[in-house]
Amino acid sequence: MRGNNVLGLIFSNTHEEKLRDLTEIRTMGSVPFGGRYRLIDFPLSNMVNSGISKVGVVTKSNYQSLMDHLGSGKAWDLSRKREGLYILPPFGDTRLVNNRVESLASIKRFLTNSKEDLVLITDSDVVCNIDYSDVVSTHIRKNADVTLVCRFGPLPRKLAEPLVLTTDPDGRVIDLLIDPRTDGECCYGIGMILLRRELLIRLVDDCVSRNLYSFKRDLLQRNLSSLRMYSYEFSGYAQIISSPVSYFAANMELMQPNVRAQLFNPDRPVYTKVRDDMPARYGLGSEVSNSLVADGCVVDGAVRNSVLFRGVRVGKGAVVENCVILQDGQIRPGCRMKYVITDKDVLIQNDRSLLGFESYPIFISKGSVV
Repeated sequence: MRGNNVLGLIFSNTHEEKLRDLTEIRTMGSVPFGGRYRLIDFPLSNMVNSGISKVGVVTKSNYQSLMDHLGSGKAWDLSRKREGLYILPPFGDTRLVNNRVESLASIKRFLTNSKEDLVLITDSDVVCNIDYSDVVSTHIRKNADVTLVCRFGPLPRKLAEPLVLTTDPDGRVIDLLIDPRTDGECCYGIGMILLRRELLIRLVDDCVSRNLYSFKRDLLQRNLSSLRMYSYEFSGYAQIISSPVSYFAANMELMQPNVRAQLFNPDRPVYTKVRDDMPARYGLGSEVSNSLVADGCVVDGAVRNSVLFRGVRVGKGAVVENCVILQDGQIRPGCRMKYVITDKDVLIQNDRSLLGFESYPIFISKGSVV
């Protein structure tokens, strides 16, 4: 089946309560990551690289920065007369749209008017580089009604209602557990689901008519026995952003060459909105080691094992170690910073000392002056 016979749906607001410091003024999908990207760049690029040419971004609130980032979709080759990128805000009162079933019900007209046979649903909080065309071919080969993309390993901490799967040797799901108590390794979903478009509409209508609004419990778990539900195990690098600690850890893992090789595969590039800026500048006496430094940065101090986004300035004598400094942050001379996350446009005055821990990094909100 051609990739363009699949409709992509990306939920930009899901699980943002797990990252409240960064999502208070933006959606989960527009959270900055890795020096120059946003979280939504990864699922959107994965879809485009897999031949999916029609993508709807379902959003609820705080989506101004998301719309500014996505624009017409030109950066992802989705600015088209036919198909392309669709921003799908909720209809009516946003306070009434609280979960995925209600969100899908609110965009029923979009789903009904689409012509694609299959729908690929994904969250914005999973950082990975996956070939969805392989998921689609596996779905068709097994004549599945629903395919759940999963991973095998220890269950990540602080996931929002993790979905744990039990499968037979052929990969068919025979049991679904939601938020179980488990200490060992298990097969757990990573928020990517493939199913027929008409089946999705029917299941959503059935849930709404019965006043059932939990996607995992009412749409998936309740229909397990009546649907051919299969798992697709993804073995590549994937990090679920489920807390400030996991966000910090995911940025720090980008220092590892094998992680960068899996995540930024030149054959399957990650696209993003381009901001033209000067190259990074390093002053005399500056020291930079094992760090990601984006364009537009000016470094006169020491940067170690850190991620600097575009336009960050580090003054003379300042030491930035194990930190994530978002766009246009200013670290004045003489500062000492370790295990710190700063949002955009933060100013750290001269000679300040900020010390967090790997298990509890300090967060400084947007536009703050310390």
